[in-house]
Amino acid sequence: MNIAIIGGGPAGLRAAEVAASGGASVTLFDAKPSVGRKFLVAGRGGLNLTKVEAHARFVNRYSGPDQPPEIWDSLIAEFDSEALRNWAAELGVETFAASTGRVYPRELKAAPLLRRWVERLRALKVRFAMHHRLTGIVPGRPLTLEFQVEGEMRNEHADAVVLALGGGSWPTTGSDGAWTAMLEKIGIPVAPLEPANCGWEFPWPAQVLEKAEGAPLKSIAVRAGAMEVKGELLVTKYGLEGGAIYQLGSVLRAMPHPEISIDFKPSFTVAQLLAKMGPIQRNFLAEARQRWRLNDTAFAILESRGPFLALESFVAEVKSCVLQLSAPRPIAEAISSAGGVRWRGIDGNLMLKAVPGLFVAGEMIDWEAPTGGYLIQGCFATGTRAARAALELGNKQPSY
Repeated sequence: MNIAIIGGGPAGLRAAEVAASGGASVTLFDAKPSVGRKFLVAGRGGLNLTKVEAHARFVNRYSGPDQPPEIWDSLIAEFDSEALRNWAAELGVETFAASTGRVYPRELKAAPLLRRWVERLRALKVRFAMHHRLTGIVPGRPLTLEFQVEGEMRNEHADAVVLALGGGSWPTTGSDGAWTAMLEKIGIPVAPLEPANCGWEFPWPAQVLEKAEGAPLKSIAVRAGAMEVKGELLVTKYGLEGGAIYQLGSVLRAMPHPEISIDFKPSFTVAQLLAKMGPIQRNFLAEARQRWRLNDTAFAILESRGPFLALESFVAEVKSCVLQLSAPRPIAEAISSAGGVRWRGIDGNLMLKAVPGLFVAGEMIDWEAPTGGYLIQGCFATGTRAARAALELGNKQPSY
């Protein structure tokens, strides 16, 4: 069976590995001169491969409009975090779980893992066709793929195709989202790509930036709508970054006027904070710095919100500091993207209902998850499912 994989990110590389291991003749096409570029970008932070976490909690991290209820339970069960760690070990890459449960290669680098992965693919006789930019797909048996190759147009044919073209974040790595119009042209429902796991803009007063730009807010709780998360934020010149606000992205995007509420002291109730202040009737902020161990970043933000003439109003601000956000940062800066091929257009094997033999994997599908190992795990799991289904399709139908 002749299977084409389009896209050399984690989902595409995994799909190529599964398909070739199943006996198919596999060609991996990519517009760039080399594969794994976004994988290497992820490696700058140590390459968080997955997370050690209970299955039920893990699968609930994935969300998306009209997402089938049990889809991630099934996908992750087929290739879970333990399977990913065993896979890395087979490549000679030892992993470890940090105290947070996040799993990293022992070397904290992506390049050695990618190099050994490509070596395995070559040993499986995967053919790499670089500088191939997909420009069109003609449904049929076989499927016809139209490529631009160094200024010339070229057609290729395949019994099955796995699209793993990525989302719209980090376009310099190749995931520029240009495929959306191409799929819509052949009747595939696609949701617009939006930034996910990204910073949000807020117009900080100059006095806050002078004292707190680049500084973290730790051990806080952040609420958007009905959702509250605990974690950290980072004050930037344009607004806020950090895991806490990344987790709230889908809620914020749905709000007509996005805003968050920060609780600088989530481990204490209002009554407890009032009790710690005792009889103090003035200089609340300075006293809080000592009595509550209020950190410098929180101090700078609260200072810009004052003056506070009553202790009760000061404590209320500490427990719910509301910031009205302007907009998410551009998708090119985002860690990942939301939107993509809508779930209603895909069957349980990740094959497009309108185009038999054409599968999708990775960030092309309309799902999102927070940082912390879920993104790469999702790409591996969907790449595995799509490739196995493509192989099964070949067993059921004759090759042309």
